[in-house]
Amino acid sequence: MHAWPASDVPALPGTGRVLRLHDTSTDGLVTIDPGPVARLYVCGITPYDATHLGHAATYNAFDLVQRVWLDTKRQVHYVQNVTDVDDPLLERAAAKGEDWAALAEREIALFREDMTALRLLPPAQYVGVVEAIPGIVPVVERLRDAGAAYELDGDIYFSVESDPRFGEVARLDAETMRALSAERGGDPDREGKKNPLDPKLWLAARPGEPSWDGGSLGRGRPGWHIECVAIALDHLGMGFDVQGGGSDLAFPHHEMGASHAQVLTGEHPYAKAYVHAGMVALDGEKMSKSKGNLVFVSELRRAGADPAAIRLALLAHHYRADWEWTDAVLEAAVERLARWRAAVSRPDGPSADALVETVREALADDLDAPRALAAVDAWAVAQQAAGGTDPGAPGLVSRMVDALLGVAL
Repeated sequence: MHAWPASDVPALPGTGRVLRLHDTSTDGLVTIDPGPVARLYVCGITPYDATHLGHAATYNAFDLVQRVWLDTKRQVHYVQNVTDVDDPLLERAAAKGEDWAALAEREIALFREDMTALRLLPPAQYVGVVEAIPGIVPVVERLRDAGAAYELDGDIYFSVESDPRFGEVARLDAETMRALSAERGGDPDREGKKNPLDPKLWLAARPGEPSWDGGSLGRGRPGWHIECVAIALDHLGMGFDVQGGGSDLAFPHHEMGASHAQVLTGEHPYAKAYVHAGMVALDGEKMSKSKGNLVFVSELRRAGADPAAIRLALLAHHYRADWEWTDAVLEAAVERLARWRAAVSRPDGPSADALVETVREALADDLDAPRALAAVDAWAVAQQAAGGTDPGAPGLVSRMVDALLGVAL
C-alpha cells in the first residue's frame, strides 16, 4: 500500500535539540536520543470514516516528532498501519449496503488527500492489515506453540498472564482494564477465557465475513493488537524509539501489543517510549465515530478552510491536552496565519536567529507547540510595529515555520 507524497523540509542553520517526550509507561518526561536513524510507529486509521480532527491532531503531533528529529540531522524510519479489515469497518459497510473493501479503499484515499493537504510527512512503510496477513499468521502460530495462546471455539486468544510485565504500559488497575476492554473492542465477559482481559489473536471465519487462509490456525482474520505488532517487528524490530497514538490506545491496544511482542521475542521493551495525544471534543464530548460528533478535515477544506490554518488550529493546543473544537478556534488560526504571512512578505525584519532557537527549544520540550507559536507571534508583532534591518529574517522565519511546524507561509 502506498502512502502520500512528502513535502520538502527546508534545512535550517545549526542543529536541533534532543527531544524529551512524556512517556505513558513512566508517567514522566524521558529523553529520546536515537541513533542515526530514529524509529517511530504510529497506529493508523480504521477506514470507515476519515479524517476527523481527532485523527488530524494525533498525526500532527507525531509529524512534529519527525520534524524535531530531522532537525537534528537524523534520518527517520516511520511506519504506520491501516486497519483495513475490522468489525467497525464491516459493520459500517453492512449498514450502508456497500462492499467493505470498496469502503476502505475510498476512505484511505481521502485520508491520503487530507494528509497531503496538511503537509504531514508520510511513513516509509504504510501497511494495510490485509496485505500483512501472511506475516501475521506465523506470529500467532509462534505464540500458540510457545504456550502463550489458546483456542476457544476456533478463536485463538493470547494469555496476558504469559507476560510478567503486562500492565506496565498504561498502569491501570484490573477493574479499569476490564471496563476499557469491554468499551474498546474486547470481550471480557466471554465464557471460557482464562482471563477476562485476554485478547483475540485470530478470529475463526464467520458466515458473511471476509476470511483468509490461516495455515494451522484455520480460515479467519487477525485480531487487532497482533496486527500492529507483526508490522512493527517486521519493519522496525524490537526496542524502537516511540510507539505513538491517541490516548485511547494506551489500553488495550498498546498494552496488549507490548505484551505480544515481549513474549514473542523474550526481549524488553517493545518500544522505548509510549507517547499519547489527547482527545479533541465537539459540543462537550470527545469526537468519536460511535457518537457521530465529528468534524472532518475534508469537509473543512471543501468549505474553503486553508489547510495551513487547520494545522495552526491543531498546533495551538499542546498535543497531550484534551481540548474542544469550535469555530473560534479556526477563526483564530486564520487570523494568525494572515499575520504571519504578512510579516514574512516584507523585504526585511528583526533578526530571527534567536527565534529559531526558541522554537527549537519549545518543540524539544515535549512538543510545546503553543510556546513555539507564541514566539513566532512575538516576532510578527515586532515586525509590524518597528520592522527591522535584516533582509534574511523573513525568509529564515518562513523556512523555520515550514521545517519545524509544517506550515507553508
